[in-house]
Amino acid sequence: QLQLVESGGGLVQPGGSLRLSCAASGSIFGIYPMGWYRQTPGKQREWVARITGAGSTNYADAVKGRCTNTRTNDGNTVYLQLNSRKPEDTAVYYCVLTIAADYWGQGTQVTVSS
Repeated sequence: QLQLVESGGGLVQPGGSLRLSCAASGSIFGIYPMGWYRQTPGKQREWVARITGAGSTNYADAVKGRCTNTRTNDGNTVYLQLNSRKPEDTAVYYCVLTIAADYWGQGTQVTVSS
């Protein structure tokens, strides 16, 4: 059974940085695409970033230029570094692993506030 666990959320001041982690465990044979989404109350989940099995990355316009998505060599842990945080970055951040189907973590809360 696949399991994803996010960590690294918390309170950060505007302009600050935060790095989120997502560790995948279970029967994973290979390196698969992983991504990040975020959601605020009353809104749909919003795509943030994606990293392919080969390490290529894509970012939503809302975070492009402020965001770096990386992964460990074994491919099972991904990191999302988001700099120059804005209040509108406040959300619950989720990671997702795609192996035939999507597997989601439980999410980690990020609050950007002074």
